[in-house]
Amino acid sequence: MEGGNGPNLHLQQLPLTTAAVSVQPHTDSFSYKENLIGALLAIFGHLVTSIALNLQKYSHIRLAGSKDPRAYFKTKTWWCGLFLLVLGELGVFSSYAFAPLSLIVPLSAVSVIASAIIGIIFIKEKWKPKDFLRRYVLSFVGCGLAIVGTYLLITFGPNSHEKMTGENITRHLVSWPFLLYMLVEIVIFCLLLYFYKEKNANYIVVILLLVALLGSMTVVTVKAVAGMIVVSIQGNLQLDYPIFYIMLVCMIATALFQATFLAQASQLYDSSQIASIGYILSTTAAISAGATFYLDFTGEDVLHICMFALGCLIAFLGVFLITRNRKKSVPFEPYISMDAMPGMQNMHDKGVAVQPDLKASFSYGALENNDNMPEIYTPATLPIVQEQHGSKGVSAPPYRVLEHSKKE
Repeated sequence: MEGGNGPNLHLQQLPLTTAAVSVQPHTDSFSYKENLIGALLAIFGHLVTSIALNLQKYSHIRLAGSKDPRAYFKTKTWWCGLFLLVLGELGVFSSYAFAPLSLIVPLSAVSVIASAIIGIIFIKEKWKPKDFLRRYVLSFVGCGLAIVGTYLLITFGPNSHEKMTGENITRHLVSWPFLLYMLVEIVIFCLLLYFYKEKNANYIVVILLLVALLGSMTVVTVKAVAGMIVVSIQGNLQLDYPIFYIMLVCMIATALFQATFLAQASQLYDSSQIASIGYILSTTAAISAGATFYLDFTGEDVLHICMFALGCLIAFLGVFLITRNRKKSVPFEPYISMDAMPGMQNMHDKGVAVQPDLKASFSYGALENNDNMPEIYTPATLPIVQEQHGSKGVSAPPYRVLEHSKKE
């Protein structure tokens, strides 16, 4: 009897073991499916946003180059760009509800790739094949590297998924790792803001670090708001939690301050520098915030983390090469009379005000049209001396100012 009961017990344990093993792969496949949905939404959103911005830019350029008296908001091209812009932003916003934060943020490199490709396709210059390859080889290499980096990010991205309920977000908000991270970020932000406002440290790294720190909080709140909306749509209402409105207000406030600093940076520096440096700093800060607040990399093995970091580095390099090859806009430098500048030494030649050119060529606003001069004399450093007659052995400066008396 005992020998007969043994096989029965063994047969009863087999279904239980099989059922227990089949649960985990189903969960993993479902989480990878959510990652794929979120990544595709983010790629679609960034691609459509890039097309929309180029459409609106095309509308402005076409109106500026024609005699059309209409305003830009009365053209169909501009409204089409606005519609695509809203659609793209909705796609990026909804992607945060499906995939981890650390996976979605680096995918903004897609917008840089799309802008580079659109700029090459719709270029309006006459070029030869050799000149084209030599000029845009860095852009091609950068696009290839950015695509490889994006593939690695999607393949080895974090696989942590958690329902964005009010209880979970509140628990993460009061956790000691995030509180410590917030303390460090607030101290760094205050120091950077002090140097930027009080010490006039208008360096591009300082301004974009302020943008990156604000952006890290923006994406944290965006994921919370988007996740709670999706959970509410699925049937579990989350809009009655106070944390939802706290996150919504923080999202709007940080986004507005972030746009303010970006506008100030765009007035001082080239857009290509802002795109490359801003992408690197903002992505690094956002990944750090996602790993601290949402614990994106909890349970990930070392191989996946290293490959994800490698994908980020390759995407960083690709974006840097794409923006490195863009033309820098040359600002217009009008003639400014030095008499109108208070506190500046005046320089006259027979009563006519002149202004030395600050570039390597003396062909515009210069004292002499001599491109072979070894030195460049600026108004602030050019000494003003009187001509001394009868002095020997004294070397005269290349420029002299003759003071004429009223009798003369």
